[in-house]
Amino acid sequence: MDKLTHYQQIVQELLISYAQSKPAYGEFEVETIFDTQRNHYQIMHFGWHHQRWVHHCIIHLAIRNEKVWIFNNSTEHDIAADLVELSVAKQDIVLGFYPPYMREMSDYAVM
Repeated sequence: MDKLTHYQQIVQELLISYAQSKPAYGEFEVETIFDTQRNHYQIMHFGWHHQRWVHHCIIHLAIRNEKVWIFNNSTEHDIAADLVELSVAKQDIVLGFYPPYMREMSDYAVM
């Protein structure tokens, strides 16, 4: 199995497992969105909270140049650590929500 296919599988399985948890408040649906052609993977929460409509992307990952980019994480999960545990190399994980100068201080890839 090539690296891209392997990482697609890992990311999808991880997000499916995360999506099993419902928020502790509000009447939300939790949905995974996988664009396997462009390699974008998201978890969305949408529904009502105190008579207010909420539509929020809580996790957004992408695979670019055989690296897993974490663009958004509004959860308590340590996605990068979970990816490493699932056999994604640290040098293949980019913390995309940090500017490049801050990524240099992490154990993960800069780009």
